[in-house]
Amino acid sequence: MEIGFSLGSNLYNRKRLLMQAKNLLLSAPRTSFVDQSPIYETTPVDVKPEYQDMAYLNSVVLVESELPLESWLSYIGKIEANLGRERNESDRNAPRPIDVDIIYAGDQIIDSGGLEVPHPRWAERRFVVQPLCDVRPELVLPEASKSVAEILRSLPPDHGLSIFDEKW
Repeated sequence: MEIGFSLGSNLYNRKRLLMQAKNLLLSAPRTSFVDQSPIYETTPVDVKPEYQDMAYLNSVVLVESELPLESWLSYIGKIEANLGRERNESDRNAPRPIDVDIIYAGDQIIDSGGLEVPHPRWAERRFVVQPLCDVRPELVLPEASKSVAEILRSLPPDHGLSIFDEKW
């Protein structure tokens, strides 16, 4: 099954952390690389004023995997912990060295045990929709009525998003 991951970082060496996260995703058993978007630099969304100047790097990585999604949820937690992420439930949008989210997993729809697939807010976030459109513009995710490209066109312009690295 094809799985789309959103990667983000706004602390330390952001590009290196994205590369490490991608490599760790690809080291999972029975998993192979499919595609990746460019890396975008983006302004933070829904953060406290003191975090507003801490730009993110964001990208989308696609893999083909036979692992169950519950295994991926655990694996992602280990990747984030290994790369220095400490969860802060009182400040959910605090700066972080790495954030890895499952955007979609084939045509699956899941809402259980901390796992929601497709990601519940993917279509509201240009920093997810733009890179996903770069690799899967015609994709229509479960429970969506429009393609990724159509959703991108419907979002308001975002002047805080620019290509950081085309080929990484």
